[in-house]
Amino acid sequence: MTRREKPADHGRRDRGHRRELERSKRRWDFWSSHWGLIERDTVEIRRETVEQLGVEPGDTVLDLGCGPGVNLAMLREAVGPGGQVIGLDLSRKMLDRARTRLEERGWQNVSLVQADATAPHVQADQLDGVLATTAVSATPDVRSTVRNVSEALCPGGRFALYDIRLVPAGPGTVLNPVVRRFYRLFGNWNDEESVLDELHAAFDRTELVRSFALGTNYIAVAENRREDPGTG
Repeated sequence: MTRREKPADHGRRDRGHRRELERSKRRWDFWSSHWGLIERDTVEIRRETVEQLGVEPGDTVLDLGCGPGVNLAMLREAVGPGGQVIGLDLSRKMLDRARTRLEERGWQNVSLVQADATAPHVQADQLDGVLATTAVSATPDVRSTVRNVSEALCPGGRFALYDIRLVPAGPGTVLNPVVRRFYRLFGNWNDEESVLDELHAAFDRTELVRSFALGTNYIAVAENRREDPGTG
C-alpha cells in the first residue's frame, strides 16, 4: 500500500478483484460445455505455442488456465512419461472436464489444481516451462499473474503464450470498440492491462513471435536469463 493509498481504497480494490474472479468463474463454467469447436479451430496455433516452450523429456510444465485440458496431451508429449504436467484453472467445471480427459487416457504424470493465477501458486524456480492460451488477458490482475509465472520458472525457463488484444494499428482500429465488447462478453477480458507490456517488465527477454487476424491474436514467448555457473 502506498502512502497516499487509504485502507478504504485498498478494500475497494480487493472487493473489485473478488467480483472479477467470481464473474470469471461463472463465465468459464458456462463455456466449459461449449469448448469443442474452439478446441478444433485453435489446435495448430496452440501446437505452435507449445513448441515455443522448448521443453525436454523429464521437464515440469504448467498449463496456466488449462480449461478442459485441450493442451495437456501436447504438453505431455513434449515432456514424456518422465516429466510432469500441471493444469491450473479457476473454473471447477472446466477442471471437471479436464479430469475426465485424464481418466479416459490414464495419464499418471498429469495433475490438476483449482487456483487463482493472480496469486502465487507454485514455489520459486520449480517450473521448466509455462503455457497459457487465451488465459492471461482474462485475469483481473495481469501484472500479478505474469510476475507469479516469472518467479515460478527456473532460470532459462520459458513462458509461451497465445493471447488476444485489440487491433494494435492501422485502419482496423476502428473495429476496436466491437472487439473489446466481444472479448469482455466472451471471456471477461481485462481491458485495463497489456499482457505484452507486463511481459517486458517482468522478464529479461520477450519476443512477439507472430501475430494474425489484424494483430488481435498473437504468440509471444518470454524468458529470464540462465544462471551464470560461475556465480552463486
